[in-house]
Amino acid sequence: MTGDTLTLALWATDLSPPVTGIPDWVDRVDGRLGEAVEAGARLMVMPEYVAEQWLSFKPAGLSPRDEIAWMAEQAPQAVSLLRQRAAERGVALLAGTMPWQVEDGFRNRAWLLLPDGRDIAQDKLVLTLGERDPDSWHVTTGDTVEVVEWAGLRIATLICLDIEMPALAARLAREAIDLVLVPSSTGEYSGYYRVFGCAKARAVELLTVVAATGGIGAATGTTQNPTNVSGCAVYLPCEPGLGHDGLHAGIAPLESDPEGGPLLIARDIPVAAIRALRAGGAQVWPGAWDAGKIRISRS
Repeated sequence: MTGDTLTLALWATDLSPPVTGIPDWVDRVDGRLGEAVEAGARLMVMPEYVAEQWLSFKPAGLSPRDEIAWMAEQAPQAVSLLRQRAAERGVALLAGTMPWQVEDGFRNRAWLLLPDGRDIAQDKLVLTLGERDPDSWHVTTGDTVEVVEWAGLRIATLICLDIEMPALAARLAREAIDLVLVPSSTGEYSGYYRVFGCAKARAVELLTVVAATGGIGAATGTTQNPTNVSGCAVYLPCEPGLGHDGLHAGIAPLESDPEGGPLLIARDIPVAAIRALRAGGAQVWPGAWDAGKIRISRS
């Protein structure tokens, strides 16, 4: 971050390589974190349900309906170790999402680990059919969007299906968000195009930067996701001064990667220029507009 621009790293993590435990998994994450720092990134973003890779060392006989609880048992150690590695490298890390135990069950929770020592939790707000199934990976719904101020930026995290909700974008338009992070998990190309297409739409609607990444490959021991298809992208508003097409950097969707998943280094994202456009000067952006006064007529 130079004050005017930001360099991000997005890792489309391949979940298929088995790991022997949380320390082994953290070592692999730290390796990519080191690459990100060497490339000049201030923040690295990982996908939704990166914890699925932990199923490669799950206990024998663990039922699918018990996997969420088991992953939630591992999650505090994972966050603690990742916090140490990120702090040592002086970089921020959105550590994907993992099941997390709460009073009413479990949440699909993202952790934003900041080098100033803060750990910001963001729960998924809109759940898939599988996440609502009591006989499957059942989790409960979050009810809050955390707007985080860090390094001169206002950041929000919207997890996968959450980015597909225009009503949520209308609420966020009043918050002057500089950066939206989107960890996702999609099993098919259709899911990838839904999430990433909506991520680009949110960049236009919010006049902001939206950075999305998802997991690829099939985790060893998985019972839920025989395929994972995704890529990485950083979207901008479609403005003449920003290159017109709204794509700052991207890696096309893929199904697997023998190198552990591609790492996109999105350099020099023009956050200050976008903030100035949001304050006045964009071609057509109406500001924090909602449809509350619009009447629906049926003829």
